[in-house]
Amino acid sequence: MIRYYPQQTIEEPVSCSGIGVHSGRETGITIRPAPENHGIRFRRTDLPGTSDIPALFSMVVDTSLATVVGNQGAIVSTIEHLMAAFTGLAIDNALVEIDGYEMPIMDGSAREFARILNLAGIREQQMPRWFFVVTDPITIEDGDKSVTVTPCSRFRISCSIQFDNPVIGTQQLSFDLSPEEFTKEICHARTFGFIKDLNYLKMFNLGRGGSLDNAIVIDNDKILNETGLRYPDEFVRHKLLDCLGDFALLGMPIMGHIKTRKSGHDLNHRFIRKFLTMKESWETRPVPVNSDDFKNQTF
Repeated sequence: MIRYYPQQTIEEPVSCSGIGVHSGRETGITIRPAPENHGIRFRRTDLPGTSDIPALFSMVVDTSLATVVGNQGAIVSTIEHLMAAFTGLAIDNALVEIDGYEMPIMDGSAREFARILNLAGIREQQMPRWFFVVTDPITIEDGDKSVTVTPCSRFRISCSIQFDNPVIGTQQLSFDLSPEEFTKEICHARTFGFIKDLNYLKMFNLGRGGSLDNAIVIDNDKILNETGLRYPDEFVRHKLLDCLGDFALLGMPIMGHIKTRKSGHDLNHRFIRKFLTMKESWETRPVPVNSDDFKNQTF
């Protein structure tokens, strides 16, 4: 009998709370188990009667400062770090209840989300996971920025960033996804920004929750956080984390090698739009556990 990689959910509900990085408002979330083929969905508990919001590309309404999804007038903003945690831990089905419009930023990484999801326990389900299996390359370019996916026998992601700043400079990282490696190497990486940009955002009533407690803040050639960096290349690790969150909106995991260069939310979402139209370049199917497709990889 062939055994396929199964869909997964969590064992029991878990909750956390914190402030939104742009709104500065306190919000709380509860993540609940969900049945097979449910996917990830958001529910605004402060707006009773509104429809759930599936975490899918078709629901994205804004990518200017963060990834925002919406459905029939209800929105949830800044979902990318939680979505990265779902992807990194191979959780397919969950209901996220939230009592405001913006996800809590926590410490600026996915660490707390990964912690509570692992605390809840991850449970295999009966139905198999379906994958986008890439058969031909797909690329989108915008000047010196690009996103490409090529066929690969596992899910691999490579990111490169380049900033005209001595603290960041050029950084590159390739990563083969597994829950253990995500928890160890990626989920702790925090968002980052420049003090001049934070001050500019606050002039327009944005970034009201941003602080040294939830971001790496750079002032010219120095890091203002007293504790410094968690990794020498924490900046590119966080970009990779953001990419995982963005590509999670495909609704199914990818078997392929994603390569991003100087990409952000907007280009990632433009890539997803192109990816979904190029049906001749991929196929959807479950993958047997003993298949060579995912050699040395766990889900």
